Amino acid sequence: MSNSKLYVGNLSFETLEIELEDLFKQAGTVTEAALMQDRMTGKSRGFAFVTMGTADEAKKAIEMFNGKQIGGRALTVNEARPREAGGGGGGGGGGQRRSFGGGGGGGGGGRRDYQRY
Repeated sequence: MSNSKLYVGNLSFETLEIELEDLFKQAGTVTEAALMQDRMTGKSRGFAFVTMGTADEAKKAIEMFNGKQIGGRALTVNEARPREAGGGGGGGGGGQRRSFGGGGGGGGGGRRDYQRY
């Protein structure tokens, strides 16, 4: 494992960043704990990213916490994967094509560097 950043999923929606940080400190130094929140409501999206001090500490955290029951839910903890460049593509136009130029639609997708997560 070469990455010290972890994905933590299946979190209770009541979990706080400080609780996550305190939990992962049991495996070593936590340099960042970022709980992902809905932009509109500010509520937890049920997952987070935790960055450990070293790759070895990250590996230890995976061993300690993957599958561990917290708040009645089994955590998913694994090495965070970088976002794919280009992001997701847009959807198709859908519907039936018409001789007068129907179709189209789609668009969107692409990478949004202004979004951290």
